[in-house]
Amino acid sequence: MIEVVAGIIYKGEKFLITQRNLKKLQGGLWEFPGGKVEKGETYQEALKREIKEELNAEIEVEEYFDTNIFEYPDRKIKLIVYKAKLMSDDIELLEHEDAKWISEEELGNYEFAGADRCFVEKLMEEF
Repeated sequence: MIEVVAGIIYKGEKFLITQRNLKKLQGGLWEFPGGKVEKGETYQEALKREIKEELNAEIEVEEYFDTNIFEYPDRKIKLIVYKAKLMSDDIELLEHEDAKWISEEELGNYEFAGADRCFVEKLMEEF
């Protein structure tokens, strides 16, 4: 099983979603940004590193949100999600097709990757 970490990254009243690279698996679908946890990293360290690598941004990891074990046809992942606050003024798309700052009410307007869908539902229930 592959361990992956993602962040619900807030800036004011909105949070960040990113669109997967069209050349990668599930290209074009939306997700909460993050990536694979490397050996010896904590989940929080992995999330900070991935956001720096993919978005050239600094975050402050806050509280744990939820975990989902999800089976894609070719792999099984454990996706661990934290809420986080953006510390940088801007983001730079280094891996993704697009990024949007959205409110909870806008979540239903986007098609999310399979592993992220349960987090979308949980966010929609909270608000």
